[in-house]
Amino acid sequence: QVQLVESGGGSVQAGGSLTLSCAASGYIFSSSAMGWYRQAPGKQRELVAAILRGGTKDYADSVKGRFTISRDNVKNTVYLQMNSLKLEDVAVYYCNAGTYYSNTYTPYDYWGQGTQVTVSS
Repeated sequence: QVQLVESGGGSVQAGGSLTLSCAASGYIFSSSAMGWYRQAPGKQRELVAAILRGGTKDYADSVKGRFTISRDNVKNTVYLQMNSLKLEDVAVYYCNAGTYYSNTYTPYDYWGQGTQVTVSS
């Protein structure tokens, strides 16, 4: 059974930082690219960042230079360091496993429960 468990969300003021973590089942983590998605109220879920097994990273334009994705292949955990948070970053953030080919991340249908990120002015 695949499990993805996110943590680390919370409330911060604009300009602040948070680090999200996602612990994944062993087999899915070691064989997959990993991604962070977010879904704001009334909006579609969008890919924020992805990281391949070898460490190559990709980011949505809206978070480039502010967010950093990383993975620990020993702990089977993927992280999202979020700096300079903005009001528009408010969303539920989800961890995901998937594939990455031709600069395109394709998610498997495995999702965690999500973790809420709230940014206030």
